[in-house]
Amino acid sequence: MRLEQAIRTVNDRGEKAFIPYVMGGDGGIDRLPDILSFLERSGATAIEVGVPFSDPVADGPVIQEAGLRALAHEVSLHDVLEAIRIARQETTVPIVVMTYLNPIFRFGIDAFLATCREVGVDGLIIPDLPLEQSAQFFAKHDKQDIALVQLVSLTSPIERIQKIANQSEGFLYAVTVNGTTGGQTTFGESLEAHLARVAELSPVPVLAGFGISTPAHVKQLGASVAGVIVGSKIVELLQQEDTSAIEQLIAARLPDLHV
Repeated sequence: MRLEQAIRTVNDRGEKAFIPYVMGGDGGIDRLPDILSFLERSGATAIEVGVPFSDPVADGPVIQEAGLRALAHEVSLHDVLEAIRIARQETTVPIVVMTYLNPIFRFGIDAFLATCREVGVDGLIIPDLPLEQSAQFFAKHDKQDIALVQLVSLTSPIERIQKIANQSEGFLYAVTVNGTTGGQTTFGESLEAHLARVAELSPVPVLAGFGISTPAHVKQLGASVAGVIVGSKIVELLQQEDTSAIEQLIAARLPDLHV
C-alpha cells in the first residue's frame, strides 16, 4: 500500500517518518489545501486529517477545541473530503483520514469509501472501531487499497498487540500514553522498551503517537520505531501561525549529522 511504502522509503534513507495531524476545517475549510501543501513542503511523510465530531473520545482538549471551531464553521465529513480533492492538485504525500463511526454511517459506508478513493485518501484511522468489528464493518464493502490503521495501547497484552499488528494496514499506531491526545512533559520509563517490543512484533511499520510535542520527543520516541505522529502541538502551532516551530518539529525526524 502507498502509505506503508512512503514510510519504508524514508526509513530506507535513514530518516524517521513524521505524520502531522491537522483538524479539517479549523479556521475554515478553505484553509485545508494550503495547510496540507505547507506540511508536505516541510517534509511530512504523510498527513493525518481529522474530521470534526461532537463526541471525539480519543481527543484531548486542544484537538477537541479545534473540532469545535471547525463545527462552528459547519464543517462536515463531506466538506473535508472535498477539500482533500482540491488539495490533491498540489499535495502528493499519502493522506490518512481520522474519523469516528457515526459520520461514516451518516455518509454511507459505500459512498464514503468510493469518495475516499476518488479524492485520493490513502488510509483511515477510526478510533471507535474495535479490531473484532473492523472486518465485519468492511466485509460487504469495497475498501480496496485504502489502509485501515489499527491502534495499540500501553495496556494491551502481547497476544493482543500481535493480533492487532497482524491486521493493521499502512502502519501500526502505538499510543504512548494512557488517556487522550495532548502534549506530555515526560513519558514512562518503560515506554521506549515497550515501543521496541511492539516494533519487533509488527509486520508493518510502527509509529508512536499521543503526547509528542517537542523535537526532543520526536528523536527520543522515534528511535525505537519507524516514526512519530504529532497532533495537538501541530494544531496549536497552526492556530498560532508559527510555521517555523512546525518546520523544526518535522526536521527532528532527520538523523543528526556529526562532522
